[in-house]
Amino acid sequence: MIIVHDVLQAREIIKEVVHETPILHSSQLSTISENQMYCKAEHLQKTGSFKIRGATNKVKQAVREGATYVTAASSGNHGQAVAYIAKQLGIPSTIVVPVDAKESKVNAIKAYGGSIEKCGTTSAERLPKAKELAVQHNGTFIPPYDDPFIMAGQGTIGLEILEQLEDVDVVVVPIGGGLLSGILVAIKQTKPKVKIIGVEPETANDTYLSLQNKKITSITRTSTIADGLRTSQPGDMTFPILQQYLDDLVLVSEEEIKVAQNFVLERMKQLIEPSSAVTVAAAMNKKLGITGKNVVCVLSGGNVDIQV
Repeated sequence: MIIVHDVLQAREIIKEVVHETPILHSSQLSTISENQMYCKAEHLQKTGSFKIRGATNKVKQAVREGATYVTAASSGNHGQAVAYIAKQLGIPSTIVVPVDAKESKVNAIKAYGGSIEKCGTTSAERLPKAKELAVQHNGTFIPPYDDPFIMAGQGTIGLEILEQLEDVDVVVVPIGGGLLSGILVAIKQTKPKVKIIGVEPETANDTYLSLQNKKITSITRTSTIADGLRTSQPGDMTFPILQQYLDDLVLVSEEEIKVAQNFVLERMKQLIEPSSAVTVAAAMNKKLGITGKNVVCVLSGGNVDIQV
């Protein structure tokens, strides 16, 4: 299990690559949810999502240990981040994406210098392929979330939130793996009174089921619009952190996600992807179970296929 020291160390390692993203306030969302609502704008992050934080921390570690080639399995954002930082460090990368990956994300990976390999529709199918390619080419596999360096990198978001909004009461985070676990460690080991709420799509509720069953539980294929949250099951490393620190978990429907995404675009003038919109959806539909608090919704990414 990582500790806050690992997150602080990651911050020093990645600071020359990543942006410190702003926190935006929404008066209308505040009125709707009956809280003071803020959004941590990771959709404005380099490569368009929070993933560059963990990827930079992990790929730099791999290069320090002699890596000359890296692979990753990704629905898009993690792949973009790995391709970007690999190119910056002067090594090739191959990204294994689902067969139905959004064209905009595939094109972005290519633009960042990554090679593309398509495989299946779930993380359970992509991960073995990416590991196989790494072995074949004597390279290093970069996990999407279940890795201490990935988690520590994502946790730097938590440190920034505490500094940018000192009187924060609640942080709402999409549940995809490393993002939530990293933020939990950063915040709970620094300011434990801050409440952390995770949000998952109803149709991709592997973490919800796992917490209910008190053990890692997998789900079958999901077609949720929040493609960045299509994990089959929680990670072996991330799940114990969620069990220890997570205050609450709520589920949102596909329609609620779509309405929230449109709200952020129309009212806040910010283009976010559906995986980001789950946190706003939870607030808009008063699923957080709180009023009168200072709440930060993490907007995890903004890589949207406009045609879709």
